[in-house]
Amino acid sequence: MEYRCVQCDFPIKTLYIQYSPGNIRLMKCEKCKSVADEYIECEIMVSNIILIDLILHKTKAYRHLLFNVRKLETLKLEELFWKMAVGFLLLDACKSLILESCKGESGSSKGFSSLLSLSTCWKILMDVFFGNLMFLLTFLSVVRIFLSSSFSITRCKDLLFAILISSYFKIFLIAMLVWEFPSPVIFIIDLFVLSSNIVALKVMSESTMSQCVVGACFSAHVVKLSVTQLSQLTVLGHSILQFKTKCLTYFSS
Repeated sequence: MEYRCVQCDFPIKTLYIQYSPGNIRLMKCEKCKSVADEYIECEIMVSNIILIDLILHKTKAYRHLLFNVRKLETLKLEELFWKMAVGFLLLDACKSLILESCKGESGSSKGFSSLLSLSTCWKILMDVFFGNLMFLLTFLSVVRIFLSSSFSITRCKDLLFAILISSYFKIFLIAMLVWEFPSPVIFIIDLFVLSSNIVALKVMSESTMSQCVVGACFSAHVVKLSVTQLSQLTVLGHSILQFKTKCLTYFSS
């Protein structure tokens, strides 16, 4: 089992040496001579630092999560994968619910309780199912076309794991269920998720095939948008129109 240096991506055998409980020495990378993974020390204390580095799209934070944390013996990777997949789908359902609430004249002032009808729930379910199904099929198809020689189930699962763990910014959709935000914020979240996915896939893939994997991810996002999120364009256009009307009213008065 090999870990990775978060600075230069060089493989190393161990991240630290433990002399006694609470007494460890971080190992240095043989290539760049830096500490291989400074996030290992006091993991709980630096969790906020990791989150900030992820938001800043620092590759060393992604290497820590995608390589070093995944290979810890205490981590149940299979269970974590399916939990993240369920969370990913639930957050997509939240986005569909927010978009439904933004339709109409009153926008997001429409109560969520009035939206929980059978027809609305069925529409949200179909949007989430077909949208993510098309995303998955597009991503895997493009990856298989360009990387036929290195395509495998394990490799495929690694790339999907990178997409799931780098879609953490979707968690802010929950805040939109509690507080009122302009509907274009959904676009900002989607763009941030896309950019985070690209950074994670670049970290997971080798330099020779990173462009193919990134292209597959971008294509999958475009297909998903065209299948299920066309209503976002309507909501965004309605919000811009309302904003222009308010500005004209304010300046005319």
